[in-house]
Amino acid sequence: MPGNKYNGNSNHIPTRVERLLRERVLREQRKSIRASQSNEAGAARPFRQRLLVVANRLPVSAVRRGLVSALLGVKEFEARWIGWAGVNVPDEIGQKALTKALAEKWCIPVFLDEEIVHQYYNGYCNNILWPLFHYLGLPQEDRLATTRSFQSQFAAYKKANQMFADVVNAHYEEGDVVWCHDYHLMYLPECLKKYNTKMKVGWFLHTPFPSSEIHRTLPSRYELLRSVLAADLVGFHTYDYARHFVSACTRILGLEGTPEGVEDQGKLTRVAAFPIGIDSDRFIRALELPQVQEHIKELKERFSGRKVMLGVDRLDMIKGIPQKLLAFEKFLEENPYWRDKVVLLQIAVPTRTDVPEYQKLTSQVHEIVGRINGRFGTLTAVPIHHLDCSLDFHALCALYAVTDVALVTSLRDGMNLVSYEFVACQEAKKGVLILSEFAGAAQSLGAGAILVNPWNITEVAASIGQALNMPAEEREKRHCHNFHHVTEHTAQEWAETFVSEQNDTVVEAQLRTSKVPPELPQNDAMECYLLSSNRLVILGFNTTLTEPVDTPGSRGDQIKEMELKLHPALREPLIALCNDPKTTIAVLSGSDRCVLDKNFGEYNLRLAAENGMFLRHTKGDWMTTMPEHLNLEWIDSVKHVFEYFTERTPRSHFDFRDTSLVWNYKYADIEFGRLQARDMLQHLWTGPISNASVDVVQGSRSVEVRAVGVTKGAAIDRILGEIVHTTSMTTPIDYVLCIGHFLGKDEDVYTFFEPELPFDALSIARSKPFDGPRLLPAERRPPLKLPASKSGAKSSLQKKTQPPFPAPDRRTSSYYSCGSLLRHPSVPEKISWSVLDLKGDNYFSCAVGRTRTSARYLLGSSDDVVSFLNRLANASSSRDLVFGTDSLPLHPTHIRTSV
Repeated sequence: MPGNKYNGNSNHIPTRVERLLRERVLREQRKSIRASQSNEAGAARPFRQRLLVVANRLPVSAVRRGLVSALLGVKEFEARWIGWAGVNVPDEIGQKALTKALAEKWCIPVFLDEEIVHQYYNGYCNNILWPLFHYLGLPQEDRLATTRSFQSQFAAYKKANQMFADVVNAHYEEGDVVWCHDYHLMYLPECLKKYNTKMKVGWFLHTPFPSSEIHRTLPSRYELLRSVLAADLVGFHTYDYARHFVSACTRILGLEGTPEGVEDQGKLTRVAAFPIGIDSDRFIRALELPQVQEHIKELKERFSGRKVMLGVDRLDMIKGIPQKLLAFEKFLEENPYWRDKVVLLQIAVPTRTDVPEYQKLTSQVHEIVGRINGRFGTLTAVPIHHLDCSLDFHALCALYAVTDVALVTSLRDGMNLVSYEFVACQEAKKGVLILSEFAGAAQSLGAGAILVNPWNITEVAASIGQALNMPAEEREKRHCHNFHHVTEHTAQEWAETFVSEQNDTVVEAQLRTSKVPPELPQNDAMECYLLSSNRLVILGFNTTLTEPVDTPGSRGDQIKEMELKLHPALREPLIALCNDPKTTIAVLSGSDRCVLDKNFGEYNLRLAAENGMFLRHTKGDWMTTMPEHLNLEWIDSVKHVFEYFTERTPRSHFDFRDTSLVWNYKYADIEFGRLQARDMLQHLWTGPISNASVDVVQGSRSVEVRAVGVTKGAAIDRILGEIVHTTSMTTPIDYVLCIGHFLGKDEDVYTFFEPELPFDALSIARSKPFDGPRLLPAERRPPLKLPASKSGAKSSLQKKTQPPFPAPDRRTSSYYSCGSLLRHPSVPEKISWSVLDLKGDNYFSCAVGRTRTSARYLLGSSDDVVSFLNRLANASSSRDLVFGTDSLPLHPTHIRTSV
């Protein structure tokens, strides 16, 4: 955060604790400002940031529980509500009239036609997403018909979300915060970000989010997760739901879950829990109203001498109403004393009455109520009063106030604010709350409530007895604990906290992305390429030149990835570039020699296998560059360890090479793979490699063991040496293009050619890198600074060597010493020339699919690499046809000089 009270460093990104502490201070300041402004007549209206609240329905027809006032009444923000008005208005005149009327209520309508509403709202949202998110699974009664309807319903879902996005975009102003709500709009964040990547977008889910094993059954699982991840901040009611979401992104998308959220190629989507509250003051003030007091008096007279138990639920499968009734029946069976001394008032608000499942549930509830009342009722009283209707606000507050025990038995519930409302109205009576552990409110009110498993009828019945017989002192302690939480964590605080966190998240993302390199400027790279006389192109292999194996909706094809193949569209441009006499191409890979032979045998280029430990021209034989003293005795013991962990980790595999071993668990269960990797590392460091000169290189889903000091950057010396000693090079290299998807340890390949590195950093000799200790990331080794050429043009990056000469037996490792280009005995020592004459503008390093990199630029995927190389080859061929291959003038430093 730029400048915060806890740290003066402008580049410091505050921790979550720092932000929470700061938020508490700011919250108190806001309260003080509100109080002073309310007491000052004619106080100037402060500037307020605009908040666009986007939900499936507009709140104009909603009467429920203060959520509307919480969102539209956030004091620091000028709020607008965008949503469907709930009616079909096909004509333009009617739409304009409704828009004008809703504008007076700070609402903006989205107009959906009947077919879209049927497919999107009734179909995909209510028939697919809602049951799945509540652990009811996908529809089962007609699987074939349901499967056929998935595609059309999801298409309608995406179309409806795009219509919401169009309305948001039409009313969006720079600086606005857009807050999307619920499962109806999971596709909206991506639509908004496509329109404006700088838009502040948050998304909040008001239902549970299921475990990854449930969510993965959804056919559109991939698209929905990706769409939600486009938001800057994703919020849930509880930590459990947030954890399930991160787990789904990890297991289904293969992304990295962090304590802050989900990371995808350097882009972090923050995931956090924001428990919603209620407008508690509204309920507390309502108890003082005369009409509420009158209701309270009537209820007390009506149920005098009996304990009142209360249930307020929608008549829904997830609310556990049948389980509640059965538990109450069992309690009456086991406690005859209470049969005429307790009454259960069950308010069941009808919902979706046209759906057969809900009609069946209604009949089941009525049957149970009738049976219990028939068994335990009398001529003057019945144990259950069941109402299939909703109550107005004042009647509901009065009912809460006279209740002794509130019974919430949800089978799965996002939060359940009935429990909050009950606590807010119990300051006088201090009743007991029996709360299902499967309701989100259990995370917040669990300390003061009696938590139950609603499926365990015996447990719920026992809890009813415990609540009815609870001493007054214990009831007061429990109530005070919950009352404090309900009054402190209000809906107003919930909304303010989310939006404040949203603003913080955007600022932190800007700081984070400011360190991400820009996309490769392809036109500049091509122009410099065409103007240069001697080009060196260094390419990685895996994920750089290979065909993509990850497809939308899957985590890739393991067999195809294990069998690396060159991208099918790369053949023609690569052949054209390889045949250019001014261009030298080297493929630098950690793969085995046979893999490179299989893919590059027909091309005229140079290969460096196993991170440069083996070199060859495709028309020659492999030679080794391993030092004679290199100890590889550790390989067999490490191989046994890798074999063991491969056998005990399904879908993992390892590659055995001459100088290194790689264990890959990308396709294994991600959590299990991480545990196995941790065990493997502990075993390696305490056993087979405890005294060996090796480096352990960890990738995102891999563990590699290689000889110490072996990196792709260290291999560049040997590659340059091979080029100089086997070609008739008469001009220095004046253009370098380096593209690859390299591990962090191998990114020294990018800094090797970096002309802008300071020369006072030359404290590490290039020779014998295997003899020294393991290199730390900061120990980058820039090229040696050598005298300028006779022309007076001083190279920013030079290399001292000799002119071409017949090479000795290249199979001997004594000829190549790592980091130095040796001189043949027959060449006079006085003759020297510059291998590199590289200016900063003529060097392009580019990472593929990695935003955390020391490369100058980025490319997204191997498809982008192929596209660029194809453009490069076409531009080069076109220029040669127009000007001829020898048309470019020689640079002054191309002349060999004698000293």
